[in-house]
Formats: sequence, C-alpha cells, structure tokens
Amino acid sequence: MVESLAGVPAAAWNAIAKGDPDSAGDLFVSHEFLSALIDTGCASARSGWQPQFVLLEKDETLVGAMPLFLKSHSYGEYVFDWAWADAYQRHGLEYYPKLLCAVPFTPVTGPRLLAANDADRARLAAAALEMSREVSSLHVLFPPAAEAGLLRAAGMLLRRTVQFHWQNDTDRGYADFDDFLSRMTRHRRKVIRQERRRVREQGITFRWLRGAEIERKDWEFFERCYRRTYAAHRSSPYLSLEFFLQLGATLPRHCLMILAERAGKPVAATLNLLSENKLFGRYWGTQEHIPLLHFECCYYQAIEYAIAHRLQFFEGGAQGEHKLFRGLLPVETHSAHWLAHPRFARAIGDYLERESAGITRYVDELNEHSPFRTQALL
Repeated sequence: MVESLAGVPAAAWNAIAKGDPDSAGDLFVSHEFLSALIDTGCASARSGWQPQFVLLEKDETLVGAMPLFLKSHSYGEYVFDWAWADAYQRHGLEYYPKLLCAVPFTPVTGPRLLAANDADRARLAAAALEMSREVSSLHVLFPPAAEAGLLRAAGMLLRRTVQFHWQNDTDRGYADFDDFLSRMTRHRRKVIRQERRRVREQGITFRWLRGAEIERKDWEFFERCYRRTYAAHRSSPYLSLEFFLQLGATLPRHCLMILAERAGKPVAATLNLLSENKLFGRYWGTQEHIPLLHFECCYYQAIEYAIAHRLQFFEGGAQGEHKLFRGLLPVETHSAHWLAHPRFARAIGDYLERESAGITRYVDELNEHSPFRTQALL
C-alpha cells in the first residue's frame, strides 16, 4: 500500500491503467492525472481523501493496482450515500472513515481494478475487501460493467445510477451542428436555436484552446471562474490553480478549454478533457450571469467541437435531466458496495433492489421523452 505515486514509475503504472479499451477511462486513472490530484493536495488526508493505493507485484514487476482512498466524508463522489451515513449515526455507529475506490471529483466510468487479467483483478478486489474490515465499508465508483460483475462475484452489492451522454452518428458522423439538430423534433430544434441565438445577441463569441494554446493567464482566468461559481453556490471548490497548472503541464494534449468572450474580453470558461474518441465536460465557471451561457459553453460548444473533430462521445458530467433535451441520452452507470455491519448490509441490499427497479422505470420514461425524431439509444 502506498500513499502517493511518487515512488511508482509512470510507465509501469500507465501500462496497467489501460483497463477496458471500450471505457476510454484510462486518462483519469493515469499516473499524471492522479499525481496532479495528490501532489497538489486536492486528494490528501487534509481534504478527506487519504490515498491508500493497493499495488500488486509479481517478480518485482507491477501487474496490478487499485486507487483506494480513506474517506472521512462523502463529498466529491457523485454516488450519494449520505442517507447511509445518517442511518449509521442514528444507530450510534461510525460510518466514517470508509474505503473508496474512485477518481476524486470525477464521475467518469473507467477501470478501477487496474490489471491485465481477471485473476489479478480478483486479487485486487480481495485485498481491498480485506483492508475494508478495519473500517465501515468499501465502495467502488463507476467501474465498467465487466469489473462490476467481478465485484459482485466477490460479494459486493451493485448500484445503478444514470448519466446523460451524447453520441455522434454511428454510421458517418454528423456533418455539423445543424446536421445534428436535423435529427431532433421540430420543437427541440427551435428551442436550441433560440438559446444559441440569445447568447450570440449578447455579444458572446467563443474560442477553443487545446494543449499548449492554453497559456498561464487562461488557466488563471479559468480558475477564478471555477472558484467564483462554487462561491455562488455557497460551496468550497475541490480543485486548485496548482492542480490545473500541473494538469496542463503533464497532460496538455488532453486539455480543451472553451473561452467565452465579449468584445475580446473573457467572461466564462469550461475545461474539457479528451481521451481516445471521447470528450469529457468537467469544470465550468463564469464571472457574471449571462442567460443561457451555461448551456452554450458546457454543452453546445462541446458537441460542436466533438462533431468538428470526429469524436464519438461527449460525457457532460453527473446528473442533469436538462441534458436530455439538448441531445444527451440516458446511460446507466454502476457502483459496488460492501458494508461490514451485517444488518445494515442486508437493509441496503434490499434498498438497492428496489432502487434498481426504479432506475429501470426512470430510464424507460426518459427514453420516451427523447428529443430525437427517431429515438437513438447509446
């Protein structure tokens, strides 16, 4: 077990971080991304994210790893267990600390049991379960379906949640944004065009900055926007300027910043990350309230970029039914949970069964309200 990746060679770690090639999530479990979180203190014992990474070695060669954190709260996870923690407290039990396998502040499906084969993945799961006997519980967030099945076989409870993702035309790719809109119902086309026009009428233009095009002043402006947006919601930001600067320095080709400007002066920005054929909308902020700018900057510009660069998917982050009406369709995601207390484990297992049935009905209802003329599911 290690508390940082400083002593783990990046090449060795990244070789096992590729995981399921269909998940395109290896960027977020890369040595560079996780190190940026840990080295800058964003994921640390002080912030309630104490790294407890499990390493699996054979003949002094790294063959497996699991990004585990000892958590003293449930912030920044996007799979909500606050009610479980409250129930523990009401019964005089301690829910925290707990063990969590996840990428901090990142609700993106991707490999969590980092290994080349199922046998080593099973060994990692067993090691994590053994460690969790010293705390209240173990939680694995946003694993791909194959890993979720392996975790269930290891004795963990599975939970289903819903996100909203955009997918490019699978046959030939959308020619442009208008081509994308042409597949929608007349009402949804009209609403989206009206929203985009209203933003333009306020004098807002956009620039796409990729990699080295993002200068320090751009990072500093973006971080101010990000921090201001959290303050507007009376919350504290998870990430720091140091994190964003390290991300830009170590993973430049994966960074896309979309700047919104008025008369050449930036007023808002989003930071997106790219991995293989996917675009991930991650962080957003603005210096002033401009009606509908959030939808344009976070969704329409990202979709337009994805179309222009022949990307297959765009993930807009966790939650948000409003995304459905802007062309992002429901996709199920998974998490796995093990609780040391037998009675609570049974109670939560029963709850998850009922919740799962509700998720099925919820997804069916969402699909009935697809914005597309011919429903196209991911």
